[in-house]
Amino acid sequence: MPELPEVETVRAGLDRLVVGAVVRDVEVFREYSVRRHAGGPAGFADQLRGVRVTGAARRGKYLWLPVAPAGGGEPAAALLAHLGMSGQLLVRDPAVAGEWEHPHLRVRLHLSGAPSGARYLDFVDQRTFGHLSVTDLAPTPDGAPGGHGSPLTAVPEPVAHIARDLLDPALDRDAAVERVRRRRTGIKRALLDQTVVSGVGNIYADEALWRARVHFARATDTMTRPVVRRVLDAATEVMTESLAQGGTSFDDLYVNVNGESGYFSRSLAAYGRAGEPCPRCGTPVRRDEFMNRSSFTCPRCQPRPRQGRW
Repeated sequence: MPELPEVETVRAGLDRLVVGAVVRDVEVFREYSVRRHAGGPAGFADQLRGVRVTGAARRGKYLWLPVAPAGGGEPAAALLAHLGMSGQLLVRDPAVAGEWEHPHLRVRLHLSGAPSGARYLDFVDQRTFGHLSVTDLAPTPDGAPGGHGSPLTAVPEPVAHIARDLLDPALDRDAAVERVRRRRTGIKRALLDQTVVSGVGNIYADEALWRARVHFARATDTMTRPVVRRVLDAATEVMTESLAQGGTSFDDLYVNVNGESGYFSRSLAAYGRAGEPCPRCGTPVRRDEFMNRSSFTCPRCQPRPRQGRW
């Protein structure tokens, strides 16, 4: 599933290529892809026709395009996207790429006036876990911008409960440390809880914990503030490095808006490396089952926790 660096890569592409465009028409090819929109496919299309895309913003794994009437005015709504496991937003100019259509095309926005000259913004989704909706914007409680990429002090209503992410300048890191320590759970479960800190998924949690030398099952309420901060700093570091390489791609289910893959998978130290030598000490990386998924650790660098405070 795309995590923060992958979604941020897509956001940056949309910011560059479609902000300023007017949505002239909307086609919904699969109703399930707009299942979260209260008005159904017809209402979804009606709310987008004639609006101007004024920005591209992100909080954690959620991405949205604030929209306003083409004739002027402030954004009061946004096109909200959650990519799920395989969702992609592709910016296309058929004059360059031809009229070929992706076999998993679910929704198409017809554009005019895009700075890139693009005519389509396509939502494609092979596994159909992703979704689009048009939603009202709500003011942020702290008065700070709602997400990275937009100065608006507002966030889509369905995202209001999502915590700020580790790359958000408005994040209160001391408060994030305390939220982790109050969870009374394993540290990896806390990292994956999007109401604690958003944007971290299975891949980057494993990489951050490896860098911080902390086992995924270590109890958060036994962790000191410096150790929690070390984990959060490691997660920030690994996601920043991944973002510089366009995210992590293992197959063609994650690509950026131009259909290109990221390369951070080549730099992973723990995730997916079961049986391979730890890059730090040479001990074979261990795989454990975790929440119907997998966790990858170095048994030497990240020893399994014992009872009591570390």
